[in-house]
Amino acid sequence: MPPQPVAAVQPLPDPQQLHLSNGAAVVQIDLPQAPVVCIDFWCRAGSARESSSESGIAHFLEHMVFKGSARLAAGEFDYRVEALGGNSNAATGFDDVHYHVLMPPEASDDALELLLDLVLEPRLDAADFELERQVVLEELAQSEDQPEEVAFQELLHQACGSHAYGLPILGEREALEAHRPDAMALFHRRHYRPERCCLAIAGPVGTRTDALRERLERSRLGQLQPGGEPETTPTPLDLQAGSARLELPRLEAARLLMVWQLPGAADQRTVLGGDLLTTLLAEGRRSRLVERLREELRLVESIDLDLNVLESGCLVLLEAVCEAEQLEAVEREVGRVLLELQERPAAAAEVERARRLVGNGYRFSLEVAGSVAAMVGNSHLWQRRHGLQAPLDWLQQWDADSLQRELVPLLAPERAFSLRAVPA
Repeated sequence: MPPQPVAAVQPLPDPQQLHLSNGAAVVQIDLPQAPVVCIDFWCRAGSARESSSESGIAHFLEHMVFKGSARLAAGEFDYRVEALGGNSNAATGFDDVHYHVLMPPEASDDALELLLDLVLEPRLDAADFELERQVVLEELAQSEDQPEEVAFQELLHQACGSHAYGLPILGEREALEAHRPDAMALFHRRHYRPERCCLAIAGPVGTRTDALRERLERSRLGQLQPGGEPETTPTPLDLQAGSARLELPRLEAARLLMVWQLPGAADQRTVLGGDLLTTLLAEGRRSRLVERLREELRLVESIDLDLNVLESGCLVLLEAVCEAEQLEAVEREVGRVLLELQERPAAAAEVERARRLVGNGYRFSLEVAGSVAAMVGNSHLWQRRHGLQAPLDWLQQWDADSLQRELVPLLAPERAFSLRAVPA
């Protein structure tokens, strides 16, 4: 049988970008084969934007948004979205917050109107405010009741200090109990402004944007007034190296937590390199840390290394679960693995395996409208207006030598803050 021709790789679609007359950014990307449309509203209004007295207000506001608007009663948004066959969710991070709906294509126009109305004109009813305060306080209590969460928060607090990344996104209890609707309304007006927002739409939406622009100019988004406080750049992170020990009641197994700092999300090439390096070190049985500490030495029950992409400085977080008496040996072996990479570049096959894992994970995410909307929405929010192909191109720019030269030194053991958490 003659060889079959190899199917051509379909080029990745480019986002269609536009700005409304008030400065609001909009990005739309056509995914003809997607079964749903995702509408994702992003805003630079994460916990890093809070003052000391506003601790937790960004996340609290995310809760209150779903309690209704000037035109939507409490619960009406969820009811109408579900009636249209869709669902919604939201998330608050250190740097930003986003609200999204997944909707059948024929209902996307209605969903867009509902989402913008809800997010941009929240009602902040006093009675609902008190009820939702208790929900947020309970969420905080649950977090404080999880010893693993307490250990993770302590790691960030000691490593990041007073920087926003060292403070809990959920907020401090005393501040949450003191928040009032008028202060929350002020935070909303200060940050939910057109120049700090981006609306992303992904799905079978076509490539024309004329009608979309015209509609959005008349929408609640198009009517937002710019101005107010000038935009500020994120405060740079200066992670402090060091070590600490923490005893925690009800912690089931000891764990070693370590954190390193890489350049912030604006350096997208380095972000891809960091993803490649953490994959090489701790993704799968053949990765360096897993093979050495779990498979060969059997020192750990599990070991993970994750890259957290943040604007002020990305964080590489390691978690190794082990017996308390093995903590010193685990930290020593982690250091050895990292020093070996400093002394000798990884084999080309190791790098290629990691590149394949990272690249495939990225390609799989492009098959889901929600993932695509999140990627382009976040990128354009922070004025990184690259196409979907760019991360794959940046990934190809890294090899064993450039990883060893540029990134491996940033993960040197002496640059980390390490926390040994043990059962009390």
